[in-house]
Amino acid sequence: MTEAVKTPKIPPEEQELLTINGDEAVAYAVKQSLVDVVAAYPITPQTIIVEKFSEFVANGEVHTEFVPVESEHSAMSAVVGAAAAGARAFTATAANGLALMWEILYIAASLRLPIVLAVANRALSAPINIHCDHSDAYGMRDSGWVQLFVENVQEAYDTTIQAFKIAEDERVLLPVAVNLDGFFLSHTLENIRLLPDEKVHEFLGGYRKVPKVKVDYFDEEVPLMLNPARPLSFGPLDLYDYYFEHKMHQVEAMKRVPEVVREVNDKWYELTGRKYGDGILVPYEVEDADIVVTVLGSTAGTVRHVVKKLRREGKKVGMVRIRMFRPFPHEELAKLLKDAKVVGVMDRGISFGSYGPSFLEINTALYDYKEKPLLVNYVYGLGGRDAPPELIEKMFEELLKDAEKGVVENKLRFLGVRE
Repeated sequence: MTEAVKTPKIPPEEQELLTINGDEAVAYAVKQSLVDVVAAYPITPQTIIVEKFSEFVANGEVHTEFVPVESEHSAMSAVVGAAAAGARAFTATAANGLALMWEILYIAASLRLPIVLAVANRALSAPINIHCDHSDAYGMRDSGWVQLFVENVQEAYDTTIQAFKIAEDERVLLPVAVNLDGFFLSHTLENIRLLPDEKVHEFLGGYRKVPKVKVDYFDEEVPLMLNPARPLSFGPLDLYDYYFEHKMHQVEAMKRVPEVVREVNDKWYELTGRKYGDGILVPYEVEDADIVVTVLGSTAGTVRHVVKKLRREGKKVGMVRIRMFRPFPHEELAKLLKDAKVVGVMDRGISFGSYGPSFLEINTALYDYKEKPLLVNYVYGLGGRDAPPELIEKMFEELLKDAEKGVVENKLRFLGVRE
């Protein structure tokens, strides 16, 4: 949900109004972000992003090196090389393409390269399915990337620009994935506001600034990048004597991410008049709610619509949209949920043989509270199945009955599936 500011530095009338889909919104954001290198391989529903961006390149509207590669593994490898050489680098993918990047995702994060990746979320095969769920994004959650989920096309544009700012902050220096629901956002037209190019350049501080490090054998500070004139090694053999300590650097970097995400969200708010909760979580009507539902992505709009309806009927319900999934905001979310009677956790994916990934995180978040809500996991929308208001309302009614009984008989439920 977008919150409005009274007096943004750039009022809405000075922001260009365009009717575009989510993929095009990401392409425009990348165009304005002074990206040096884009490498990509097409896959539905992401393809429009790099198609649109390739038009910008062909028309001479950007000075980006566009690398059409033969696979997603190569796309991520190319942007790793570019980012290691000091470039601002971007790629995009979905589902099986993201799975093919798996090996290199870990390398990008471990080398602390501030790459931005757009993921147009799509179900993984088999059976082959090109529509939305979050199985692809959930699969990369342990790779060391920051993961942000957007609710609408405007947020896809805003968050892609923010992602470069977050990734390149010297307190972070980690890659960032921007997740937008396949087809629900990637192919859906909405009216959005774009900033003037120069304002995006100012927000990002111009082209990427590579941090410097002191290197003893040079006896000076040098940019932390591949440079034949000042040769440095990236990712050399690192066995039991130092590997563990290097992993701890990633752990510590992740701890600093929430602070930076909040700062960037606040600066964007001052500039544009748009913010998304505190940048991490977007709560709605949770203060006195007996029933709270958590959700990621575009379904949040439908859930909010149902919460408004049920509130008018006098039912004490609320919702929290989780915008940042990695690092997961355990403490912040627990504070919002701890006083509810029942929490319904919506997952557009499942860990087979277990629960949905969000449910496992929220269980962990609430475990140490002596008094805590009952938890129910709703797996929904696999393979792009719709979640209309009637279905969401049915979920809330079940949760209200759970609250009356004071007990949950079935923690794992499947919403909208044939029996």
